[in-house]
Parts: sequence; structure tokens; C-alpha cells
Amino acid sequence: MRSLKALIADIRGATAIEYGLLAALISVGIIAGVGTFGNNLQTMLTNVSNTIAAHNP
Repeated sequence: MRSLKALIADIRGATAIEYGLLAALISVGIIAGVGTFGNNLQTMLTNVSNTIAAHNP
């Protein structure tokens, strides 16, 4: 019975799960941000390339 109480009182597993969930949430945010930034950067560089091509015969 004592070992069961010790197992229930042990919060290390819960803390590890919380850190894992936090890391996953941060990763999703970074991936979404990089995706959006990448698309905007590609559009900007395409516009710059088209402008340079239009001004250089």
C-alpha cells in the first residue's frame, strides 16, 4: 500500500508530460511561423526578380 501511495504522490511523470506538451506547442508555432514567413519571402523575391527582369532588356 505504501508503494501505491508513493506512486500516486510522484509528480515527475506529470511534469515530463507537461514539458513534452509545451515543446510540441512551441514546435507547432515555429513551424506555422516559418511556413508563413517562407511564403511571404518567396513572393517578395519573385517580385524583385520580375522587377529586375523588366528593367533589364
